[in-house]
Amino acid sequence: MVTPVGDDLATLRTAAGWQQAGHRVAIATVIETWGSAPRRRGSILVIRDDGLFEGSVSGGCVEGDVITEARALLAEGTPARRLDYGVADETAWQVGLACGGRISVLVQPLADTGFPITVIDRLSAAAAAGDDVTLAIDLASGVTRTDSTGELLFHWPPPRRLAIIGAVHIAQALVPLAQGLGIAVTVIDPRGLFAADARFAGLDLDRRWPDEALAEWRPNAASAVVALTHDPKLDDVALAAALDSPAFYIAALGSRKNHARRCERLATMGYDTAALARIHGPAGLDIGAADPAEIALSIAAQLTASWRAVHPGKVAAAAA
Repeated sequence: MVTPVGDDLATLRTAAGWQQAGHRVAIATVIETWGSAPRRRGSILVIRDDGLFEGSVSGGCVEGDVITEARALLAEGTPARRLDYGVADETAWQVGLACGGRISVLVQPLADTGFPITVIDRLSAAAAAGDDVTLAIDLASGVTRTDSTGELLFHWPPPRRLAIIGAVHIAQALVPLAQGLGIAVTVIDPRGLFAADARFAGLDLDRRWPDEALAEWRPNAASAVVALTHDPKLDDVALAAALDSPAFYIAALGSRKNHARRCERLATMGYDTAALARIHGPAGLDIGAADPAEIALSIAAQLTASWRAVHPGKVAAAAA
């Protein structure tokens, strides 16, 4: 199974599959970072008893040592153990953490005595419902729970989704960028000439009108909607559906003049200034984009910035 970049839930599901196949599995989680640590807190690495692994806790710097420690933990049947790596530590230099930062990694067995399989089930159910989950780690016992009592609390937002309105050239460039960020993508376009399977290999296209498609798709707080058709009959109804939802990112392609006209049309539909301000128009960060690939990049960057403004990472707070 290929794990999308940044998709730690997919990594945990891989771990669950390994356990169901009869393997012993360990979960390694970054629990603290200082300085220029290569991976944020909450990042996940899963290790099988034969050494196969998925995910990352340092982008390659300390993975070898973490895997060795995890296999020893599984072989010995011991509880969770904390691993600390810093630039001043001899071991850290040996395993390659020379970036000047420090990290602490908690290694737990995939078991009720460490990281229970029921936690993965809870995260999967919440992802399907579009709900947030808080995981708590009790460092004394080394056990992770789905509540708010523990020394470390990790916030898991639901997985991101993106609805692209318009099977246009920019959409062709935006789809792989979003997928590379671990975002599930839907392309909506009722126009048969544009919505051709050959133009979006491997992607199921939704050929309904945007209002009908989005009514079933149901944008939630982890959803983004980007309108790219330049056609008010398609873009406006999609933007209206997005504005009626808690979508974290709403954007529309077009010049500032066209966007002003778009906002006037939406205002006649009852949307006030505050609501219309949620629409990024023109879509994307101003990077001087000059072709579809660069425009897609600017949109992906703005989408990411909007998400990180709300969800900077998995750590919610330190428990009282």
